[in-house]
Amino acid sequence: MRLNDLRDNPGATRDRKRVGRGPGSGTGKTAGRGHKGQKSRSGVAIKGFEGGQMPIHRRLPKRGFNNLFAKDFNEVNVGRLQAAVDKKTLDPKKTVTVEALAEAGIIRRVRDGVRLLGQGELKTKLTIEVTGASAGAVKAVEKAGGKIAMVEMPKKPAQPKPAENKDKAKPEAKKASAKTAEKKPAKASAKSSAKSPAKTTKKDS
Repeated sequence: MRLNDLRDNPGATRDRKRVGRGPGSGTGKTAGRGHKGQKSRSGVAIKGFEGGQMPIHRRLPKRGFNNLFAKDFNEVNVGRLQAAVDKKTLDPKKTVTVEALAEAGIIRRVRDGVRLLGQGELKTKLTIEVTGASAGAVKAVEKAGGKIAMVEMPKKPAQPKPAENKDKAKPEAKKASAKTAEKKPAKASAKSSAKSPAKTTKKDS
């Protein structure tokens, strides 16, 4: 193999389509756009337009919904656990928790927990703590001499909103400014009362 022998695989690179270069090119004259009309212009996206009548996506009723409170579980089969034990990325002597599965690379993120499924074969005795398990998975684990415990994932603590902190800080600032405003007139009145007797005594003399 030499440097001058290096090249792309056949068909990996293609020449740019040069439109409007005469009738012999196959895409001459109208350059593949047809004759006149809205669709022969650039920047047109008609898509679901049906000549002015109500389009089908508005005629048909909606079906189903998205549950905002649905849980997002990782699905792990028992065969995947056995493969991790064989590779020695999962310690069978320790309790298999959600965090242990993440460290072993079986799952990427903890999310709302792990649901264990029964596909595959489990030969190793394991003690497993997951958020859910199918009947087949429970049967496979117990057959290998292990046991499964259902554990709920702890809820994430709610973070305080920055707007609430600002609202709390404003009343305290107002109270502090009110106190300083009350103190200032009292000092001014004391000074004026102290100066007034001196002036009257001079006039009397």
